[in-house]
Amino acid sequence: MSTTPSPTQSRSIDPLGVEVPSLVPTHWYNLAADLPEPTPPHLHPGTKEPLTPDDLAPLFPMALIAQEVSTERYIEIPQTIRELYALWRPAPLVRALRLERALGTGARIYYKYEGGSPAGSHKPNTAVAQAYYNKLEGTTKLTTETGAGQWGASLSFAGALLGLEVEVWQVRASYDSKPYRKAQMEVYGGVCHPSPSDLTEAGRAMLAKDPNTTGSLGMAISEAVEVAAQDPNAHYALGSVLNHVMLHQSVIGQEAMQQLAEAGDAVPDIIFGCAGGGSNLAGLTFPFLGRNLREGTKTRLVACEPAACPSLTQGEYRYDFGDVAGLTPLLKMHTLGKDFVPPSIHAGGLRYHGMSPMVSHAVNLGLMDAIAIEQDAAFEAGLLFARSEGIIPAPESTHAVAGAIAHARQAADGEVIVLGLSGNGVLDLPAYAQYV
Repeated sequence: MSTTPSPTQSRSIDPLGVEVPSLVPTHWYNLAADLPEPTPPHLHPGTKEPLTPDDLAPLFPMALIAQEVSTERYIEIPQTIRELYALWRPAPLVRALRLERALGTGARIYYKYEGGSPAGSHKPNTAVAQAYYNKLEGTTKLTTETGAGQWGASLSFAGALLGLEVEVWQVRASYDSKPYRKAQMEVYGGVCHPSPSDLTEAGRAMLAKDPNTTGSLGMAISEAVEVAAQDPNAHYALGSVLNHVMLHQSVIGQEAMQQLAEAGDAVPDIIFGCAGGGSNLAGLTFPFLGRNLREGTKTRLVACEPAACPSLTQGEYRYDFGDVAGLTPLLKMHTLGKDFVPPSIHAGGLRYHGMSPMVSHAVNLGLMDAIAIEQDAAFEAGLLFARSEGIIPAPESTHAVAGAIAHARQAADGEVIVLGLSGNGVLDLPAYAQYV
């Protein structure tokens, strides 16, 4: 594979020289620098030994591999990426005054809103970074999986801006129920297949086992990894779970810290984030967790996962594959087992059998709490939020909204509550239909 982009390729990764708002972070924050114990290493699926950079090279560019294992507290964000971030960052932190009034609470509720990005969610924070580093190394194509479609749309968006082909395998249940996500990917130039498909060996094996399967993120990962590994010009991109994805998403929490300080509530009492693979949760909470560890602040952090896919609250903390076919490294994480196929819940972006190793490690050390939210409670909270604040939350985000609302109903006056609104639900309206 060529490691040097051509002059034509390189133009798309050169900075434009546009002004970037000062609130947009200049560095990503890495929780690995502050953890009291290191996160257990990823293991080679064959030898069961810790992975080496060469083991990951067929799937990822070396810059991302270096970020995956880094213990540096701050990693500089290239100017080209900051300019791309400036298309939608800084993302707003909003005081939910109307929600407070609807609840009759004396608590102060804030939401960090990521739904204003071009793709409608927090996912572009890592999509543009991954596309940039792949382009820099000479990659011409990226493959990936997606659940609800937010990640597939975000990587397609990043590929369009940086000149990369993008091929996406979308979980069948979401592919069938969310046709506009596929259309969104195609508008950006991406190609989207339902998973499992007959295009890969892994997909054909899954269909032979269960022709009517609704699919899972673990299945879709197997297909995307297989295609990337067989193409010398392609790499695989992952929208959650891995350390470098958590790193890129830290822009959310870093901005929120500054915005809360400007609002006079620098140290919130509690933060709620939805949790599927862990990227939105980590992005919002890890900077606060790092401050807790360094400075002794006491902000409580709560992962809100779906009761239908409860890896943190009911899964085992052990090594497991990130995909069904066993093509990925072994990750130490909270897992329901790689063969777990969750129900076709509406929050398709949270239908993953495992959890980010770094999030799992934080929960295992008692640094973060986890709760499971039933689907009905999540959508009820989403409707209340929409009818008081005006924004329709993504189904995934409604889990954090539900956790925050339940807490606010019994919170003390003056308590500061922050929730992560990871995306908007404009393309997920069919999911709301049975609740209105």
